[in-house]
Amino acid sequence: MQLITGISELVTNAASAEGTDESSTSTHSTTEVGQLNVITDAAIIIDGERVAWSGPAAEADAALARLGSGSGDAADTIAENVETIDLGGKAVIPGFVDSHNHLIFAGDRSAEFAARMAGEKYSAGGIATTVAATRAASDEELEANLVHLLDQARRQGTTTFEIKTGYGLTRDDEIRALHIINRHTEESTLIAAHVVPPEYKENPEAYVDLVIDEIIPAAAGRAKWIDVFCEKGAFDEDQTRRIVEAGKAAGMKPRLHANQLTDGGALQLGAELGCISVDHATFASDEDLAALAAAGTVVTLLPGVEFSTRQPYPDARRYLAAGVTLAIASDCNPGSCFTNSLPFCIALAVRDMHFTVDQAVWAATAGGALALQRTDVGHLGAGARADFVVLDAPSYRHLSYRPGVHLVERVVAGGELVADNRPRL
Repeated sequence: MQLITGISELVTNAASAEGTDESSTSTHSTTEVGQLNVITDAAIIIDGERVAWSGPAAEADAALARLGSGSGDAADTIAENVETIDLGGKAVIPGFVDSHNHLIFAGDRSAEFAARMAGEKYSAGGIATTVAATRAASDEELEANLVHLLDQARRQGTTTFEIKTGYGLTRDDEIRALHIINRHTEESTLIAAHVVPPEYKENPEAYVDLVIDEIIPAAAGRAKWIDVFCEKGAFDEDQTRRIVEAGKAAGMKPRLHANQLTDGGALQLGAELGCISVDHATFASDEDLAALAAAGTVVTLLPGVEFSTRQPYPDARRYLAAGVTLAIASDCNPGSCFTNSLPFCIALAVRDMHFTVDQAVWAATAGGALALQRTDVGHLGAGARADFVVLDAPSYRHLSYRPGVHLVERVVAGGELVADNRPRL
């Protein structure tokens, strides 16, 4: 057991600080959406992989006593076996929950990025470049690149990852991607409907049939989520509906890439299909937002994509005013957004999407957890996974106050130190 003290600000995203006595709960009990529940001069008790208690430092000794059955020898034994770590006035936040990324691929598209910055327009068709490189890569090459990107992201504070397929676009290539993904996360997503591959360019309906009749059945039990890029140049609404329904029938939960490039009907389709999250949502009408709010669908905004493609930034104030729950994710991929830094995405969200600082931090932690239907991550209440980030700063506000500065000092996942960025002497 560990007692972590010296926390200047502890962001819990939890309704209250509770111990693990009979009255406590391990469910994800959050405050009002977007509210961080920040405790100053705080402490947190870690028991194995879980948070046993979090709250004001002045109450930590009493919490330890309760965890030791109240008093006597049991409490003394707990106290003797507690490792105390003093952070010396650092802020602590939940680990980031990256609910949208494409980390399994091969190849490089930096030339495409440079062309966009020189004035060329982004289109969905560039994905085909990565498809060719990914098909040609070995399993070992794909996994090595994935592990490298995961390590980078962990050092930036991400502790929960959703990872999509979508760069194989054959039955065998999509399934081998899932095999690799499943070794690294339980949040695996099949997006065989990413784009129509070149060999089906003249007959896209045949590819839709392949996805429904062969790829989805083969992915059943391997993919937790089904996703479709519903967009001009990718898949239309009818094709999207058929693919999502097939995925749901195979036991996968639905999500969508929707309204990234155009103002179409994908968002309302996502609400109708019961999608847990619709992602991008760069273009959204008032009617779209009303439908999503009514359906309880999370909208996952991707600030790094707008940065990398020069698309307009959506105004988060409109979405929140409509009652929509927002998440922020990286969408790390080799084409439209090759960043896996959620601190960078938070800074962009505050500066260009008009999130408040609190809203952005919440969206990248608790919001991401809701987008994945996870109750064990995204918060630091009792019973949560002990996934947290120690910042080299006195306040979580520094994440957007000091953009571009690497403020993630330590990262803990499941109670284990997984990244230590402190300078070596």
